[in-house]
Amino acid sequence: MRHKLALSTLLSVFWLINSGHYTPLILFFMVVSTAFVLWLCHKMNIIDDEAQPLQLTFTIPGYWVWLIKEVVVANIAVARCVWQGRASISPSVFPVKANQKSDIGKVIYANSITLTPGTVSIDFKDDEITVHALTSDSAADLQSGEMDRRVCRVEG
Repeated sequence: MRHKLALSTLLSVFWLINSGHYTPLILFFMVVSTAFVLWLCHKMNIIDDEAQPLQLTFTIPGYWVWLIKEVVVANIAVARCVWQGRASISPSVFPVKANQKSDIGKVIYANSITLTPGTVSIDFKDDEITVHALTSDSAADLQSGEMDRRVCRVEG
């Protein structure tokens, strides 16, 4: 029930922000369309913890701020490699342990690796992510486990 309530609140707020009109007819359309989407989601059986991870509501924004900083730093490092040429690039493929408990935590971790320039998640098998890194510094950053620890904190 809390997932349905959260989804209807999110849809209604999204409607109101994008509409900018608060006449009775527009509000009626908001209620009808929100109810229709909730009914469709219920029929499709997609309202659950995986589709709508409410437990991440308060922990994920802090992680996003940290991840954005890491993406900017990695972008600068990749740009430096481009300017310095082949000598600055030392590609490697290596496994990284994923210590997250939930599937969504593991997905957040693998996607965070791929979002960070200079690293790509290639494969995921048995709590281990195979990663390609452009430089030894980006590989060392991942192997330090900082991102893994932060994602573990996000999932609670």
